[in-house]
Amino acid sequence: MDQRVSIFNNDTPVRLPAGITHSARRDEREVLKHCITRCQLAPNERARIVDQAADLVSAIRDHARPGLMEVFLAEYGLSTEEGVALMCLAEALLRVPDAPSIDALIEDKIRPADWGQHLGHSSSSLVNASTWALMLTGQLLDNDQPGVTRQLRGMVKRLGEPVIRSAVSRAMREMGRQFVLGESIEAALKRAQSLEKRGYTYSYDMLGEAARSAAAAEQYFHAYQQAIEAIGKAAAHASATDNPGISVKLSALHPRYELAQRSRVLAELTPRVITLARAAARYGLGFNIDAEESDRLALSLEVAEQILRDPTLADWDGFGMVVQAYGQRASEAVDWLYQQAKALDRRLTLRLVKGAYWDTEIKRAQTLGVDGFPVFTRKAASDVNYLAVSRQLLGMTDRIYPQFATHNAHSVTAIQTMAQALSVPVSAYEFQRLHGMGERLHDIVRERHGTRCRIYAPVGEHRDLLAYLVRRLLENGANSSFVNQIVDETVPPEDVVACPFKALDAIQTTINPRLRAGPGLFLPDRRNARGFDLGDLADLDTIEVARRPFFAYQYTATPLLAAASGTDAWQREKVVNPANPNDTVGEVSNASQADANNAIAGAQPWQADRAQRAAILERAAELYERDFGEILALVAREAGKNLADAVGELREAVDFLYYYANQSRTLDGEPRGCFACISPWNFPLAIFTGQVAAALAAGNAVIAKPAEQTPLTAAKAVALLLEAGVPRSALQFLPGDGGVVGQALSQDERVDGIAFTGSTDTARQIRSSMAREGKPGAPLIAETGGINAMIVDSTALHEQAVNDVIASAFQSAGQRCSALRCLYIQEEVYEDFLTMLLGAMDELSLGDPWQLATDVGPLIDAQAVSKVSAYVDQAREQGQLIKQLTPPTSGHFVGPAVISVAGIEALDEEIFGPVLHVASYRSDQLDAVIDAINATGYGLTFGLHTRIDDRVQHIINRIHVGNIYVNRNQIGAIVGSQPFGGEGLSGTGPKAGGPHYINRFTINAQTSGRPQALSMPGPTGESNRLYAVAKPPLLCLGPGADNVKAQIHHIERLGGLAVDASEQSLTDSLTRADSYSGVVWWGDHASARYIAKWLAQQPGPLLPLITQRPDPAHLFYERHVCVDVTAAGGNAELLATVQ
Repeated sequence: MDQRVSIFNNDTPVRLPAGITHSARRDEREVLKHCITRCQLAPNERARIVDQAADLVSAIRDHARPGLMEVFLAEYGLSTEEGVALMCLAEALLRVPDAPSIDALIEDKIRPADWGQHLGHSSSSLVNASTWALMLTGQLLDNDQPGVTRQLRGMVKRLGEPVIRSAVSRAMREMGRQFVLGESIEAALKRAQSLEKRGYTYSYDMLGEAARSAAAAEQYFHAYQQAIEAIGKAAAHASATDNPGISVKLSALHPRYELAQRSRVLAELTPRVITLARAAARYGLGFNIDAEESDRLALSLEVAEQILRDPTLADWDGFGMVVQAYGQRASEAVDWLYQQAKALDRRLTLRLVKGAYWDTEIKRAQTLGVDGFPVFTRKAASDVNYLAVSRQLLGMTDRIYPQFATHNAHSVTAIQTMAQALSVPVSAYEFQRLHGMGERLHDIVRERHGTRCRIYAPVGEHRDLLAYLVRRLLENGANSSFVNQIVDETVPPEDVVACPFKALDAIQTTINPRLRAGPGLFLPDRRNARGFDLGDLADLDTIEVARRPFFAYQYTATPLLAAASGTDAWQREKVVNPANPNDTVGEVSNASQADANNAIAGAQPWQADRAQRAAILERAAELYERDFGEILALVAREAGKNLADAVGELREAVDFLYYYANQSRTLDGEPRGCFACISPWNFPLAIFTGQVAAALAAGNAVIAKPAEQTPLTAAKAVALLLEAGVPRSALQFLPGDGGVVGQALSQDERVDGIAFTGSTDTARQIRSSMAREGKPGAPLIAETGGINAMIVDSTALHEQAVNDVIASAFQSAGQRCSALRCLYIQEEVYEDFLTMLLGAMDELSLGDPWQLATDVGPLIDAQAVSKVSAYVDQAREQGQLIKQLTPPTSGHFVGPAVISVAGIEALDEEIFGPVLHVASYRSDQLDAVIDAINATGYGLTFGLHTRIDDRVQHIINRIHVGNIYVNRNQIGAIVGSQPFGGEGLSGTGPKAGGPHYINRFTINAQTSGRPQALSMPGPTGESNRLYAVAKPPLLCLGPGADNVKAQIHHIERLGGLAVDASEQSLTDSLTRADSYSGVVWWGDHASARYIAKWLAQQPGPLLPLITQRPDPAHLFYERHVCVDVTAAGGNAELLATVQ
């Protein structure tokens, strides 16, 4: 069936079956039932396959020369600390240009491991020699021994660093040589000749990462062209099935090879691929499009269709695709390709592999929050599907030449069994193996059965090899892997080739219980917000159908009070789409000061019990998700959010509702009374909802004041909360001017607390108003701005870091308080990294946020454009502007800009837009860079890209920020997983979406003991840890010795620091308050007012006056560290433990 994907604003429909476009995630149990049926292997056949495969294992073990990869993985599997250390070292070492970083990386990976336990165990002299060298290197680097031994080792280490560096680098290169056929295509072709004489043929893979820029894609294109010419000259046969071939990665040929950029891909990439295919056809070569991540499957098939339809390629039999058996759509993809071949009278090749991105697919699905996975969750299930698709291919040999890529003796034997049953001759298909792996298996099979075998051979420089090598280690290094077990003679042959059908029969549930799908990621505590996969055509259609009715809908927002306001003479203003001045989104009626006074007078704490409040907030979350289409449309039109940001906004809001609802069930404090919630325009739904939900969950009355720019989104949220059952007396809504409504709320003693998110300057104004006329001691929970930095050192993977810099600096048009403002790049890699970064910038799409292809939308209003543009213009005049993209001419747009600075000290204020400052640093200046970042006084987010674990810990210990992100972007904190909030000039705490936030909305909450470090839940491949760092002491003013004693006792019971000021006058005590983190006063109102006004006048962080018992967030900074623990995209722990 044809599908027209409505979200694409073009006339090119997607003509693929719904089984491919709209069935990425399925019921795994049902799919497996069909797989087992399609295999058509009776129990006796299955048993015979195991017997024959076990015989193969014995034959392999009897051979004197097992393959190096098998031997290596037998000794250094992913279950060993040393195996993981080697993987991490190999992934990074050869790309690092500077000696100090190389030395630090070697020490970081080698010193902690126990290499001696592996010495002499391997059957390979090379592996044993490497182990010996690693053991000696580790001992040399270990300075923990006492006395003279330590001094001698320290001296030898200093003298021997160049020797160590050279030896380890040489070892990595030698390891690489075992798995790369050649550093150039000419060298590879020459090296291939020996096995070609024995009847093998080759498919060459040009190594390298996906292109991040047009220039990189052009380089890859020319490299493929040159390789095809060289391979073609060595081709000696008429048929592509006999000649060597080449494998092509489409992501290397286009910098934006993704569904969102479908129009560009089809227009720009397809002609390039056809050009390469025609060149391969001229020589009769094989030409395979490599498989990539599942969200690219439909796009790859669309490109393939254009190649198949090219009339100049009609007589060529060399075009092929790679199909991954772990994918649940593998069978549908094969069926569609077969039907295309029949309809177009073509022959093609299909290479069947197990799959190379399993860990990435699992993490991505969990992160997106979608239900289910696009891949099977057990190895045995993938093995069964591999056999099912193999049988499918063997029945299509009239049009398809199957290529079975496997190193597994069971798979090889099963394929031969099925081929014989279908009377398919060995000449009608071939096996494939990786260069350096599976040699003996396929030697034996060829000798016994005359099968054909092609070797998949990587070609490229060693620095490009290592990411590939790590991927092979990750695929084959798990304990259950055939390659891992083949040389381990303690594992019986029958276990090495255990029947996957039997393995599935023995388990209780088909879906792996070790893996949680997105909706259940935070169970049993709470539901996760519904996710959408913007790389899935089914989800895109669902979104478009739901949001399209609101494309031009006109909204209204008016004040909502507990009692009628007595007026309908509100000032009305139009709300206009910041991306399109011709799109009026609606109209807002602004509240007056009298409305604010009436709202405060009518506010009544929510009288429902905790369970009722929780149930109503959860019902509100369900209503948010019910109206997802309208909300996605509204935040796009009113706030200028592109689709990815809009989905994130909705999910965060829903997460807040579920999270605080769950917390409220066990909350022991009492509500403070009336809370004012003043929210920003950059997260008009999420932050608005988070503030309101926390205050309501604690039982307070809430007066919600949204940003002037985004009242319509907030009005929608209030309507849903009221529909869910929140009473009007507990939730009132006051859209309007901050100078009117915000001022009225902040200077009224009847307001018992304010939650605010916005600029530091506005927070100071609110604090001053509260001190002058508000309730002394009423808490101000403020999350303010940041001048946020990231450091990229020379060990970082450039492609990964560039992606994260682009997202951190330019997503949401830079209008996030967490956004990256100043990037430090180590000088040895500065030029190369900056070149890649600027090239990636060129690929960004600026425009209408409604369109899926848009990466960067508008700024919020003309005032923001004026301020950011003036700043960039000044940098241009001063010769500091490195690059700026051209923005659209209509709407409030500013092109993303990169500005050169000496360091973060050059930034006097936060520039709230798509402006990135870049600076270089020497490796010996790292501590100075951290000091400069801390000296800004801000402390919101910080990013770090490095492969040196000791460096990560060193920086974490020294940096003063609330949220630290390692080897990932520094935006998009997840509620309950990455509690968000800063310190210093960036906020007061506690962290939103964290365990202590809701307590600040209460009084007399029971707390005891210092906050413990917590491992927070989240997706696989990511470490999230929340820990506490002591703040400067609280100044305890009593009044009186007894009160001071009680204050100090309470603070110390919580593990905090306190200072006794009972013997000093109030004035004398306060003059020293700049060295404290707040003041505790349990005395008279007039003195409290005096203290509050004095504190409000102090520069620096906002210092609280605490008139109740302090809570832990008064005593400790909450700091969160999020680490992407994957290496080169692979999650070793997941692959090593999940079977």
